[in-house]
Amino acid sequence: MEIILVLYFSILIAIGVVASKNVNNISDYYVGGKKLNYWIAALSARATGESGWLLLGVSGMGAVMGFSAFWIVLGEVLGVFLSWHFMAEKFKTLTDDYKSITVPDFLHSHFKSKTNTIRIIAATALSVFVVIYVSAQIDITGKTFESFLGYNYYFGILIGFGIVVVYIFSGGFLAVAWSDLFQGSMMFLALLVLPITAYLQLPNGANFLHTLKDIDPALVNIWGDGGFTFMNFLSVIGLLSIGIGFLGSPQVYVRFIAIKNTQEIKKGKIVATIYTLVSSSCAVMIGMIGRFILTTSSQNPETVLGPAGENVLYLLLIEIMPTIVVGIYIAALLSAVMSTVDSLLVVASSAVTRDFYQKIVNPLIDQKTLIKFSKKITLGLALFALFVAVSVSILSPDRTIFWFVIFGWSGIAATFCPVIILSIFWSDFNENGAISSMITGFLSVPVFKFLVPKLENIGVYFEKLDVLLPSVILAMLAGYLATIIKK
Repeated sequence: MEIILVLYFSILIAIGVVASKNVNNISDYYVGGKKLNYWIAALSARATGESGWLLLGVSGMGAVMGFSAFWIVLGEVLGVFLSWHFMAEKFKTLTDDYKSITVPDFLHSHFKSKTNTIRIIAATALSVFVVIYVSAQIDITGKTFESFLGYNYYFGILIGFGIVVVYIFSGGFLAVAWSDLFQGSMMFLALLVLPITAYLQLPNGANFLHTLKDIDPALVNIWGDGGFTFMNFLSVIGLLSIGIGFLGSPQVYVRFIAIKNTQEIKKGKIVATIYTLVSSSCAVMIGMIGRFILTTSSQNPETVLGPAGENVLYLLLIEIMPTIVVGIYIAALLSAVMSTVDSLLVVASSAVTRDFYQKIVNPLIDQKTLIKFSKKITLGLALFALFVAVSVSILSPDRTIFWFVIFGWSGIAATFCPVIILSIFWSDFNENGAISSMITGFLSVPVFKFLVPKLENIGVYFEKLDVLLPSVILAMLAGYLATIIKK
C-alpha cells in the first residue's frame, strides 16, 4: 500500500512542478489565467465541494441512517444543478467585465465601492472559516493514516499536509485545478466500483432490504427512525440545505471565474450534476452495504463502525478487497481531502494577498514580488490550520468528521451565498445590504451552532435543523432590509 501512496504523492508533486512553469502573474497563480476547460472546471469544482466528508462522512451517514441519508444526495444535486444552471453564466460574465480574480474583487467592483470595507469583511470571513474547514480536512488525513495504515495520527497529518503545501506552493491554482482533475477522477471511480463489488459479494439469496429492516427498521425508512414526524422533517430540511453551500461559496465559484467562457459552463453543468448524483449516491450505498456485511460478520457492528459510522469504508474494504486495492482507496480518500485543502488554501491566500495587501496596503507591488508574498501567505494559513486541527484533536477527541466539516462549510456558505445570490438576481441590491448580509451570515453560524440549541423549548428544533438554513435566511433578510432602508 505504501508504494501506491508514494506513486500518488509523486504525481501530485509533478503536477505542481509542471504547473509552476505556467505561472507568470497573480492571475495565473489564483485563477489559472482564466483558461480552464469545462472538464477541469467541473471536476475541480466537484472535488473541492465534496472533500473527505463524502467518502467518510456520507458513507458513515449511510451506515447509520440508511435510506434517509439520500436526502443529503438530493440536497447536493439540487444545489449543484441550480448553481451551474442559473448562476454560473451570470457570475462569469460579471467577473469578466470587472476583471475580477477573487470573490471580494467581484463584490468591490459590483457595488462600485469607494472604500475597502467590503473587501476587508469578505477577506476576513474567508480567512476565518477556511482555516476551520481546512483544519477539518487535515483531521481527516490523520484519521485516514491512523485507521487504514496504523500510522500515528499526527504523523499522518504531517505527511498529507506537507504534500499539499508543496504542490500549491509551486503551481498555485493551476496545480490545484490539474490535481483536482486527477483526484476527482480517482474519487469518482473509487466510489462507483466499491458498492457494486460489495453488493455482488453478498451471500446468495440474501435479501438486502429485508435484512436491513431486520437490523433496524429505520434503515429502510426514508424519514428515519419513527417515520414521518415533525422532528424528522426538520432533520430532512437540514440535510437538504447542505446544497445551499454550492450557491456562491468562493472555493466553488472561483472555478467560474477561471473557466474559459460561458459555453464551457453549459457543458460543465452536465458533468458536475452527473458526477454529484453518482458519487454521492454511491457513498450512501457504501454505508448501507457495509452495515449489512458488518452486521452479518461481527457481533458488535455498532461498536466497530465508530462515531457516526465513519469506519464503515475502511471496514468494508478490508472485508472484501485485496491489500493492493485498499491502497488505491486510501489514495482516493486522500485525493478527496487534498482536493479541498488545496482549493481552500488558494482561495484564502488570494483574499489576503489580493484583497488586503495588493488592493489596500501596496497597490504598486510588482507581479513577481506579489507571487512570492502570496506563497508566504499560503504557507502561513496552512500552518495555522494545522495548529487548529491538532488543537481540536486534543480538546475534542470524540468529534465526528461530518459535523466538523459541515460547520466550516456552513460558515463560508452563510457568509457568501446570500450576497452572491442577491448580487446576481436583484439589481437594486446595494453595498450596505451586502455588508449587512455577510456580517449576519458570519455571526449566525456560531450562534446557531453553540447558543441557540441550548435555549429551552426551541433549542431542540434548531439542533435538528442545523445551522446553515437559518443562518442563510437571516443573512438574506438582513441584506434585503439594509438595502431598502438605504435605497
